[in-house]
Amino acid sequence: MFKKILLIFTLLLPFYAFSGTQTGKVAWIVVRASDGLVYFGIEGSPASGKPQCATHSYWMIRDENSNVGKQQYSLLLTAYASAKPVDIVGMNSCKRWADGEDVNSIKIK
Repeated sequence: MFKKILLIFTLLLPFYAFSGTQTGKVAWIVVRASDGLVYFGIEGSPASGKPQCATHSYWMIRDENSNVGKQQYSLLLTAYASAKPVDIVGMNSCKRWADGEDVNSIKIK
């Protein structure tokens, strides 16, 4: 019985439990004209739980042309301009760029 409960609990864990997380202030933001890529760095505590593909410490906005991507970019600019810390949660993937984790959520503190 215990094994069944443990298996069900493991399967129902939230997706972000296996994703990278980081808290701190936005240190820098880069927007590239060549392909529209938006990526940024966080100063403060180091990231934890990032996937193996994320060999660099920066984070990627997965789709900068989507409404969510634009909202995330706006949150980053606001946090940077106001020097407020943010909580970043990744998507456990590096689809936008091969060596940086895609961002799932950004929370201004």
